[in-house]
Order: sequence, then C-alpha cells, then structure tokens
Amino acid sequence: MGPPVTGESGRRLLLVHAHPDDETITTGGTIARYLAEGAEVTVVTCTLGEEGEVMEPGFAQLTADNADQLGGYRIGELTGALAALSNPAGPVLRPRFLGGIGRWRDSGMAGTPAAEHPRAFASSPYLEWVDGSPLQALTRILRETRPHVVITYDEVGGYGHPDHIAAHRLTTAAVAAAANPETPGEPWEVAKLYWTVTAGGDLAAGLEQLRDTDLPDGWRVPAADELPAHDDRAITTRIDVAGVLDRKRSALRSHATQLGVSADGAALALTNRIAQPVFAEEAYVLARGTAAPGPDGVERDLFAGVA
Repeated sequence: MGPPVTGESGRRLLLVHAHPDDETITTGGTIARYLAEGAEVTVVTCTLGEEGEVMEPGFAQLTADNADQLGGYRIGELTGALAALSNPAGPVLRPRFLGGIGRWRDSGMAGTPAAEHPRAFASSPYLEWVDGSPLQALTRILRETRPHVVITYDEVGGYGHPDHIAAHRLTTAAVAAAANPETPGEPWEVAKLYWTVTAGGDLAAGLEQLRDTDLPDGWRVPAADELPAHDDRAITTRIDVAGVLDRKRSALRSHATQLGVSADGAALALTNRIAQPVFAEEAYVLARGTAAPGPDGVERDLFAGVA
C-alpha cells in the first residue's frame, strides 16, 4: 500500500511480520516510540491472516470456512492499528504487504488443510531466488528502504506458527541477499537484525500482577510455563515503551477480530481467552550485528552503535 513513513532522524527501521496484529502485540510500542523519535519505519506483513480464528461471534461469518472474508477485513484492522501507532504530529504509517496485497495466504497451523493451499506462505518457495518469490520480494524492499535495523521472529517463530518460522528464515536470508554484491541490484548492508521475544522473567512478573486485575468474563490467567518465553539471559536489548503505551493499547483494540484488551489496558487475550500482560518494555535478541550495551549490559536503543 503506502511507502514507509519518512522521518527526520535519519534512522530507518523495518519489521517483518507474518499476519496483521503480530506487529502490535510484540513490537507495537517499539514502532510507536521510534516513529515518535523521527525514524523512518516500514512494516512488512507477509499474509492477510485469512486463517485466523475470531474473538467474538459477530465476526464468525468472516472466517475461512464461511465467507472467507477475514483477510480483507484484517487489512482494515492493520491500517487502523498502524495509524494508532503513528506520531500525531507526523505522517500516518501505512501497511505494506509482501508481494502486494493477498499475494501469499495465511498457512494456518502445521498439519491443517490450509497448509496445502496453493498460495500458502509457509509452503511457498520462500527461500528460492526465483521471479516473484518471497525472497526476491523482501530483498528488493530491503534495498529500496535501506533500513539500518530489521526486526523479525526467533527460530521458532515465537510460538511455532509455520508462517512465523517462515518469516524468520525469509528475513534472515533476505538480509544476507541484500548485502550480497552478487545478488542483482545495488547492495544494502543491514547493520543489526533483531528477534522480537518475550522475556521469561517479564512474563512471570506480568502474569502475577494480572492475578489481582479485574479481567473480562471468561478470561483466565495462565501459569507462566503455559506461554512461550525466552531465557532472560539471552535478552540483549530492552526498549522502554511506557511513554507510548496508550498508542499500543489503541492499536491492539484495532485488531478486534483477533483479540481483546482489558478495561485498564493491562492485559490482552487472543481467541483462547488466555490473559497476557501488555508490557511497558519490549525485549529483543540481537541476531546479527554488533551489540552496544549500556552499563547494565543491556542495549536500550535498537540503533545503539549504528553510525
């Protein structure tokens, strides 16, 4: 859809996400903070999330086994979420879909019929350098936008969804291809590649706080080991997003088909009604590039050390 937001700081950030809502759940505060600081931000979404479940009965006819209109509806949700994350004093961040709107389809979970769809993202030749492939498409975006920092998921895609794992592998390959002078086009070297993760300690503390929170009917607070989390010792980078948390909460509410937000904004829940904390810090693991930690051994800025 639209081009990246042009910022004033000269810093450029690109995020690769699998489905609409992923960008807000794990990295919404980071997007809002760096937009507020004047960075150029590009959010690349790989699918429309057509195979998603829905939060409320009113959305039931949109799903893939009914009208199959959920993907189109989620374009609007993503557009609203990115607008909510945008700097009110600056241009509105617009979605950008890998290969164009609807080029690749949500693959669903492993072993489901959705994985056999001819446009399923995770079943595509996403690591092959062929005309129209995801690798070619993302490499071209990287060379066009020339980001200093790129964010995607870890090796297991956060929680094992095939599209998240494919996005991880694709982004890793595209960052390398963009820098390779033998790849057709002008090379671009990404300075730092990060994985968005949930720190185990943050999750445990956040869930403990939610036990004393008034949650919507039907929601439950899980044990810490029910939700995927990263070893705290592996966390290289923490981004304070407390100052833009209201924007993140507003963006979460834009994804109404997929999730709910508690009245106080302290928790979100997906269609399983399992409560999760809305963090005031977002955690990352540096996967490529040179870390520039502060006195406490942790980076507090994704662009730390980037010339």
